[in-house]
Amino acid sequence: MNIRLFVLIGVFTLLLTGCLYPKDPSTKFPDETEVKRVQDAVIAFQKENDGILPIKTKDADTDLYIKYLIDFRRIVPQYLSEIPKNAYENGGIFQYVIIDAETDPKVKIFDLHIVEKIREIQLRLSTKKYPPYKEQLAADVFTLDFSKLGYHEDPFIVSPFTGQQLPFVINGRGDLFLDYTGDLLVRLKEMDQTDFKENEDIRWILTEGSIFVPAYSLPYTVNEEGEPIFFEKKFEN
Repeated sequence: MNIRLFVLIGVFTLLLTGCLYPKDPSTKFPDETEVKRVQDAVIAFQKENDGILPIKTKDADTDLYIKYLIDFRRIVPQYLSEIPKNAYENGGIFQYVIIDAETDPKVKIFDLHIVEKIREIQLRLSTKKYPPYKEQLAADVFTLDFSKLGYHEDPFIVSPFTGQQLPFVINGRGDLFLDYTGDLLVRLKEMDQTDFKENEDIRWILTEGSIFVPAYSLPYTVNEEGEPIFFEKKFEN
């Protein structure tokens, strides 16, 4: 499914249910304890179901960090007493997902305000014949001239990893993504690691030690100087 359509469908559902504007404060904040509870429930389910994970089915080309959404109906109440209050399915603003599904399943979350902001930008883009591209960052990655979309300041999302402002980028198909280059640069400096495999997707360094995933991101690798760059092979037709 085209990521634009996936985002629009998802956010229309969120807006209809009012989940992006929860009244209970406990639905607005990440909670490591809740993530651990869900992790334990997922592993228990997997052990009793021949290695099957309690996930919703998504298209094969869905990015791996938003692909395996947890299906709480399969683990509540047998393996988990209740759905976390901060989970989208219970009126919260976080989507619970599984990464490393085939090797070492780990439960993580991402903030659905990302989806809301992408929808907002896409609605403005829909009024234009062509996106107002500004700068080319990679073979199929561009920045946007947001002033031509009516913004006085470029929209951003505050990173759950570093607190930096994450900008939005767009590809030639009109799909929007967050640019995690700044976050990756910080992590690489902290790790002081340069021995990555050739063309290795390095986004995993953000999930290590964090309950979050780099949602709505593109793959990244490192250049010869050890700096994060977009993994351009991903964009070949």
